[in-house]
Amino acid sequence: MIKAYLIFITAVLSSIVASADRPNILFIIADDASRDSMSVYGSTYVDTPHFDRIANEGLLFTNAYNCNPKCAPARACLVTGRYSWQLEEATNHNPFLSDKWAFYPYLLEDRGYFMGFTGKGWGPGIYKGVHRGSDKFKTPGNPAGNPFNEKTLKAPYKGIQNVDYAGNFELFLDQLPDDQPFCFWLGTKEPHRGYEKDSWKKDGRDLDDVTVQDFYPDNETIRGDLADYAIEVEWFDTHIGRALKHLEERGLLENTLIMATSDHGMPFPRVKGQVYDEGFRVPLAIRWGEEIKAGRVVSDFVSFPDVAPTIMEAAGLEPHSQMTGSSFLYALQSGRSGRIDASRDHTLLGKERHDIGRVDGDLYSVGYPARAIREDRFLYVRNFKPDRWPAGNPEYGYPNTDGSPTKSYLTKLEEDDPEYRYFEMAFGKRQAEELYDIVADPHCVTNLAGSPEYGPDKERLWKRLKEGLVAQKDPRILGEGDIFDYYPNSRVEKQQQIYKNPNFDPVKNFEDWKKRR
Repeated sequence: MIKAYLIFITAVLSSIVASADRPNILFIIADDASRDSMSVYGSTYVDTPHFDRIANEGLLFTNAYNCNPKCAPARACLVTGRYSWQLEEATNHNPFLSDKWAFYPYLLEDRGYFMGFTGKGWGPGIYKGVHRGSDKFKTPGNPAGNPFNEKTLKAPYKGIQNVDYAGNFELFLDQLPDDQPFCFWLGTKEPHRGYEKDSWKKDGRDLDDVTVQDFYPDNETIRGDLADYAIEVEWFDTHIGRALKHLEERGLLENTLIMATSDHGMPFPRVKGQVYDEGFRVPLAIRWGEEIKAGRVVSDFVSFPDVAPTIMEAAGLEPHSQMTGSSFLYALQSGRSGRIDASRDHTLLGKERHDIGRVDGDLYSVGYPARAIREDRFLYVRNFKPDRWPAGNPEYGYPNTDGSPTKSYLTKLEEDDPEYRYFEMAFGKRQAEELYDIVADPHCVTNLAGSPEYGPDKERLWKRLKEGLVAQKDPRILGEGDIFDYYPNSRVEKQQQIYKNPNFDPVKNFEDWKKRR
């Protein structure tokens, strides 16, 4: 009896020690902020001192990628630890998300973490899963966690949400039990469109400071749009600063693993939703007290599917069996800079259907399937349906590009205009293969795929891409990719409206298609 009691006490004490040793997890994510918009990456017109602080007091990744450059699929990769093409319906934007997937925030909660989120978690789409925990949260939830969205504020400009993200994090910390570590997702809805037009004027900004990418004409319209965007990136950064302060005030900063990133690039033509470098290369800075040697810059390629297994390992847990990404905890704790793991010299990327408004024959709401591989020097893209419009059909207004002054300017250009090439780069049809020398052409303007000089590079990259996708059982590469066009988009009424077909039922179409297979 005494022996059994001693065994029980030992187990309890071990559990308490393990709980005390486990880090808190704070995951901070912007909505539509480009990597190079963070000043630590060299931005000349956006100031992000708090993101930079995380990088300077921890480490900065230079080759972080989102796997699929749109909100819902990128965030699905984050919470599940799986590559986009392994996520069935969640490969697409605005899906009906199944509760078959295991999400890392809930896995941590099951192992004793106090868990929550504020702002934008996973989405957009419809998720009907019900949390299994306390009565307080037995409502349709979000894969990012239990909601903490009560606190609001007065936004400085139209377009900025009134959600007080950092304030809600503070409320969450106020409820944190003394004996529990926490896992919190702080997701701002900025700098997502829309913006208050010309807010840069009210803010006293100088357009001469703005840097315009090579795939846009350089004029006041574009510069003004970028300056308005910069204001919202900086709003995101202010919430990082306030969140860090809340941790410091409670003595929690040093034992909190803090990751700051964005889901994909800026909501501008040829960036968000498109398979070019600015669309899928994301900012990533990580701080974790003494666990991370400060001031390091790491060039290992890491991707959103790697985030969940990294967090699980940092929490002292085995990654869930569904997770196919690889932990990069080694990079956080190595103490080195540069390329730490020589095998992390590339990443795989892709997309299927992002938004409605693309039609192929009798099929509505089809995607633009593409896969890509990115190495240090080259980006190789394989477009599987180059006859389709990459940003959506013209008659529906190129819906895979958010409305903006930049989009309006480009779509009004006439074919005889000297600047028409910018319209074609953003909205025109593309070649089946694209190859870019990122070192010489970081904005992916010159396609080298047709050049005999680069033929060996193109063939080598396609072989490596194909082998990687086969190993991951990508339906697109295995000849079963049509399924991605049939997974139903959850915006049913909107599709009925734009296609002028009140009987259009994507859910029924999917079920009928499965029966025909």
